[in-house]
Amino acid sequence: MTHIELVPGDEIEVIVAAKGGGSENKSKFAMLLPNDNIVDWVLTQVPTMGADWCPPGMLSLGIGGTPEKAMLMAKWAMMEPINIQELKARGASNRAEELRLELYEKVNALGIGAQGLGGLSTVLDVKVTDYPTHAASKPVALLPNCAATRHAHFVLDGSGPASLDPPNLEDWPKLTLDFATSRRVNLDTLTKEEIATWKSGERLLLSGKLLTGRDAAHKRLIDLMNKGETLPVDFTNRFIYYVGPVDPVRDEAVGPAGPTTASRMDKFTGPLLEQTGLIGMVGKSERGPIAIDAIKKNRAVYCIAVGGAAYLVSKAIRKSRVLAFPELGMEAIYEFDVKDMPVTVAVDSGGNAVHKTGPAEWRAKIGKIPVIAN
Repeated sequence: MTHIELVPGDEIEVIVAAKGGGSENKSKFAMLLPNDNIVDWVLTQVPTMGADWCPPGMLSLGIGGTPEKAMLMAKWAMMEPINIQELKARGASNRAEELRLELYEKVNALGIGAQGLGGLSTVLDVKVTDYPTHAASKPVALLPNCAATRHAHFVLDGSGPASLDPPNLEDWPKLTLDFATSRRVNLDTLTKEEIATWKSGERLLLSGKLLTGRDAAHKRLIDLMNKGETLPVDFTNRFIYYVGPVDPVRDEAVGPAGPTTASRMDKFTGPLLEQTGLIGMVGKSERGPIAIDAIKKNRAVYCIAVGGAAYLVSKAIRKSRVLAFPELGMEAIYEFDVKDMPVTVAVDSGGNAVHKTGPAEWRAKIGKIPVIAN
């Protein structure tokens, strides 16, 4: 989508946002009544967004105008730098800035945390843009932006191509994978008896052969099952990774291969677990009640990889080959050979879900606002 604003001058300023479906699909909009409280509305919406938008990230509100005006204002404001700490230091000078500070504190008090696992940081900044509107209306748009802020900003002045400086890696802390705190798992010899010992919140390192498949592949599989036809892949005691890998370049086994939102596969989970021998799944963010019930019933397990870190996740993938549905491109079923791929058990075989227990525990620790029902 391209939005153009004509202004005086002889330069072109370009702002690009490569936004993923996980965060974009959690966009919210409401036509509130003039006397409705915006803070209360936001605090009821954010918990329903779960971890699909890959917190900690940014929330941007557009208030006023018309519905389309409110949404566009929120999208524009999302392009601005993270500067909530500067605002906290100098203090608010208008109602929009007061609203930014209030929401920043109260949303973080929800305890949702990074990847929805619970913690102090759910939002890194809150943007608020307002505009005059009809006295009988109050359109409010709420847009989230994930932790992977894939933004670019440059100016073309006719002198040549724009030059973009890469981030300074010295600005990040030095981190190494702590193998001592994770359980190593061999996917090639895995059984239901072994996964029954895993607990929600436990960290694993997966090695061996890992199947892939997401929306289109799941639909194909269910269609074949409904027709009584043989599936092209044997899922017995296998794990499937919800991913659409990018094509490799140079010597890569695969391009960026980060997890996609698992809840889109919820309606397929029961039939696959019950009829194919599948015992585990890897994806991003929480599962819904239907999927959790199916996981518990079939004594399966669901794990999460880190959303928004597609390139880093791909470094654990040593080989890749297409097994089925090659015409689907990135949505085909692949088989990855992985080595020490880090994941966390999100729903164990008993149906215990860390996306429920983690935020609840942190909300109680923070203790600033009451629990808000979804």
